[in-house]
Amino acid sequence: MAEAQLRMMSVEEFYLWQLGQDERYELVEGVPVPLRAMTGASNVHDAILVNCIIELGNRLRGKRCRVASADTALRTSIRTTRRPDVTVDCAALERGSYEAHKPTVVIEVLSPSTRRFDEITKLDEYRRHPSLRHILLIDPDAIRARLYSRTEGGEWGELALAGKDAAVELGAIEVTLALGALFDRVEMG
Repeated sequence: MAEAQLRMMSVEEFYLWQLGQDERYELVEGVPVPLRAMTGASNVHDAILVNCIIELGNRLRGKRCRVASADTALRTSIRTTRRPDVTVDCAALERGSYEAHKPTVVIEVLSPSTRRFDEITKLDEYRRHPSLRHILLIDPDAIRARLYSRTEGGEWGELALAGKDAAVELGAIEVTLALGALFDRVEMG
C-alpha cells in the first residue's frame, strides 16, 4: 500500500494494482483507500445485502440489466471509484472489466461506521453520475429506507419508506420490491 500512496493513480492503473491486493479498495481522488477500515459487516447488514441481491437477481433474470456486488466498481469521477453494496448495471457484460458501465441503481446498507459518509459524500457522488436513476439507502436498525429517484427532467426526489409493506419502486429497471423482502429473516429487537 505504501507504494500506491506515493503517487496518484488513474482508474486503469488502480484496477491493475488492485488485482495484487488481499483486500478491496476504492480509489478516492487517485489514492487507494481500503473499502472497510473496520471489521466485517454485521450479520444483519450481510443478510439485508444478500436479500437485495437475491430479490433483484430473480426479477432481472432474462432481462438486459443485471445485479452486481461490491466487487464491481462504480466510477464517480475521473479519479474516483466507489464500490456500492449492490449495483444494477444495464450495460452489456464486458469480460475483463472491473466496473459498471451503465449503473442504473445503487444500494447501500448503512453501517454505524460509514452511515454519515454514505448519506452525504457517497450520495452526492452517486447523484452526479449521469446514468444512475435510483439510489436506495437502507437502515438496518429498522425496517426503513430512503429512495432517491431521478426524474426524466433530471431532478432528484426523495421518498422515505417504512414497514414491511412499503414498496420500493425502481421504475428505471421496471422492478418493485417489498421492503419486507429485503429484511427477510432479520429480526428487529
